[in-house]
Amino acid sequence: MNEHEETQDDEISLIDLFAVLWHRKGMIIVITLSAMIGVVVFAIISIVLPPDVSPLPNVYTPTALMLINNGASSGGAMASMISASGLGGLAGLAGVSTGSTFSDLAIYMVNTNSFLDAVVDEFDIIDRYEIEEFPRATSRELLKKKLAAAYDEKSGVFSISCTEIDPVFAQSVVNFSLEYLEKRFDAIGVDKNKLEKENLEKNIENTFREIQNRELEIQTLEYSIQRSAPYNIPTMSLELSRINLELNAQRQVYTQLKVQYEMLKVTMASERPVFQVLELAEVPEKKSGPGRGMLCIIVTFAAGFFSVFLAFVLNAISNIKKDPEAMAKLQKPKKQV
Repeated sequence: MNEHEETQDDEISLIDLFAVLWHRKGMIIVITLSAMIGVVVFAIISIVLPPDVSPLPNVYTPTALMLINNGASSGGAMASMISASGLGGLAGLAGVSTGSTFSDLAIYMVNTNSFLDAVVDEFDIIDRYEIEEFPRATSRELLKKKLAAAYDEKSGVFSISCTEIDPVFAQSVVNFSLEYLEKRFDAIGVDKNKLEKENLEKNIENTFREIQNRELEIQTLEYSIQRSAPYNIPTMSLELSRINLELNAQRQVYTQLKVQYEMLKVTMASERPVFQVLELAEVPEKKSGPGRGMLCIIVTFAAGFFSVFLAFVLNAISNIKKDPEAMAKLQKPKKQV
């Protein structure tokens, strides 16, 4: 077979393919148009119906942003924090090792039962979604589908979001989750400087209260000495000396605590905190999904390809029926007597 004949065969094959499509053009057009009209009607109905009954409701995704300083999460510090949090065993099963970072721990905590249960109880998820079978486990799985946590290594920004048909409810869930994580990080002592600052503030307050109490005791005792009988004065003077010694000791302690507190404030001002809220979630004005336009395009093209494929299948079946030899092969062979 020469080159001219091969070209002619190729042309005949292309003509045959086009002939099949032309012969089945009515079916192709009907299927494609039907699918296009059907998906457009479906999209319009999903917009018109209320969100709670719509088959494809609008969803909204508010997001809160936090800055996590992974530079402070050395291996030893991370190990002590995980151990103190009581999450050591579970974190190991989840792949959060002592060499992981605070961002890894934050993402892990979003999926813990304690966090999910806190959100469930705060917003009464079980009653809101009318969960009857396995309420606790089902509500947790539902939240896992709606909540999303991510960390951007380049910027160091940790984000948490919630996808829901009610934008106000979604915003409340995100901000509560952010507040919960911040308190949880504080509770396990992730930010040592912040924890030390709180302890110093408590000690300073207690020491100052002790100083005030001692000063009040001295004033009362001095007044008593002035009005007391002479034989009681030596005993009261000894008691007054003792209280003065305690007062001086408390003042020295107070001075040292204040010095430590001021030095710590300078240190904290020059260092980046471990966990810092950048932006609270706002009620979104625009929906995050679904993309109804893209859905219409995809369904229309899929219907078009399906109709073309169906045209070739029907043509192949028609050719087989016209071929006696092929039909003979497909017929059930007769049993020999």
